[in-house]
Amino acid sequence: MTLACCGLGVAGSRAIALGPAYLLERGLPAVAPRRIRTEEVAAEVQRVEEALQSAAAALRAVRAQIPPSTPVKVAEFIDSHLLMLEDSALVDPALELIRAELFGAEWALQEHRNRLIEVFEQMDDPYLRSRRDDVDHVIHHLLKFLLGEAEHPAQAGDDLSGRVVVARDLSPADLIVLRQRGASAFVTEFGGPMSHTAILARGLNVPAVMGVHNATRYLRSGELIVVDGETGTVLADADERILAHYRRRLDAIEARRTGLKRLIGQPSVSADGIPVALLANLELPEDAALARANGAEGVGLYRTEFLYMNREGLPDEEEHLAAYLEMIHALGGVPITIRTLDLGVDKQVDGGAGPCAPVCNPALGLRAIRLCLKEPELFRPQIRAILRASVMGPVRLMIPMLSGIAELNSVLAMIEQIRRELTREGLPFDPHLPIGAMIEVPAAALSAVAFARRVDFLSIGTNDLIQYTLAIDRVDDTVNYLYDPLHPAILRLIRMTIEAGRACGKPVAMCGEMAGDPRFTRLLLGLGLRELSMQPGSLLEVKDLVRGSRIAELEQATCALFARLDDEEPERLLEAINRIGA
Repeated sequence: MTLACCGLGVAGSRAIALGPAYLLERGLPAVAPRRIRTEEVAAEVQRVEEALQSAAAALRAVRAQIPPSTPVKVAEFIDSHLLMLEDSALVDPALELIRAELFGAEWALQEHRNRLIEVFEQMDDPYLRSRRDDVDHVIHHLLKFLLGEAEHPAQAGDDLSGRVVVARDLSPADLIVLRQRGASAFVTEFGGPMSHTAILARGLNVPAVMGVHNATRYLRSGELIVVDGETGTVLADADERILAHYRRRLDAIEARRTGLKRLIGQPSVSADGIPVALLANLELPEDAALARANGAEGVGLYRTEFLYMNREGLPDEEEHLAAYLEMIHALGGVPITIRTLDLGVDKQVDGGAGPCAPVCNPALGLRAIRLCLKEPELFRPQIRAILRASVMGPVRLMIPMLSGIAELNSVLAMIEQIRRELTREGLPFDPHLPIGAMIEVPAAALSAVAFARRVDFLSIGTNDLIQYTLAIDRVDDTVNYLYDPLHPAILRLIRMTIEAGRACGKPVAMCGEMAGDPRFTRLLLGLGLRELSMQPGSLLEVKDLVRGSRIAELEQATCALFARLDDEEPERLLEAINRIGA
């Protein structure tokens, strides 16, 4: 029997594939330092401008190949890269290096890229830091045209039907083109679960594992490999027994996917008659269609950071209001929870508060509600817009990253002041707009009773709660193996928050990744959660588990789990809970 070689990475898309490897060499172009003469400046600038036009045309060609039946979000990834190419901030600093420092065009662009990447590397917010990949992809794309090496993988003659593409990195455009050529899965050496490429892979339900170091070095073109997007595992040189196991899993996954469609339109009620609200996490109005198609009862987390990104200046009140009304209209009257700005000093917007001093540890710095209270010009237009939008549909307002009651009191005082302003101005709003607190800092979980007394609802953000409690960066692949939702401290903080809500008569939801992971559904029901918000693609899987569970039994089992939490492996205890009713 041959032992399989195993590579571990980060699950980019929870799906499985088997197929021969196709190694794609996609390294950054080699750029040597080159100086030019003053009389060559105009020609170098012209070369950059022509490369910009060609690069944009190539992306538009990719976009035109996307089938009409493909989810809208797929085209948006291409559009975001097109917008970057059209943004003067992408190339103007490089053009200045050409004019002022007499750098050659390629060297100037490469130097500008390196400086941008340094800025992104200092960002704490995982979503924002993952946007460095977009900068890399777009400048890489542009450099190829500048160097005359712009042959796209789509122009190659290789048939990729059923093959697993292995590359150092892939842009969303690469993934779309390679998928259209038949690629069945993707393995990359770089990237993480929050990169646009990973998000796109999930949207297309394409198996993908990111961050498999040295994958292009150790995997051989043509060898049969297994890509397990559920565990973040890549297997090579597997024997027939292992391959047969994965083929059975593939058959079971396909049968289950077909079977879940029967749940569309069915109520989310447990086998013993307890309703469980299943909501969606959304970012753009176009996402609403997918949420509705999968039966979401509302939106438990509407991220608003997109309003501040890829632009000069801050969004004003009317722009905020227009975005919220568009989402309310797209949802057709179901409840929506709008989270206020969750950015930090690591992401400045031109026209904002101005430059900030370097931050040694931005994870513990000025971000989210801390930044909003310090810089009210960021916050006030958003609060005014949310209040004004509240008369157009069932809206809730949610405040991220609260750590103390003093912060909450300051926010509530500002909201009350804005209510009085709107009343004087004759602008309508819902005076009973529900206000909630995100519990994602350990201090907030430990003070959950105090928060629950002052707000209308709580929502547990497990992504940051786990990160801060365990003191690890979840996008740093040197330590993210420690990211453990089942750590006893995490489970205790979650239970503490739920019990605080129950004691104060306030609903408690969960909107982190844990809420949409079917492995944890029965455990969360047993802990007492009755509202879960997740990516739309997870809704039917979780609904099936809810409908097949007897919550009274799960509550008893979960109580027993906590009694043994420090003595047994939490994974074993979770397995016991998941066997109940299975």
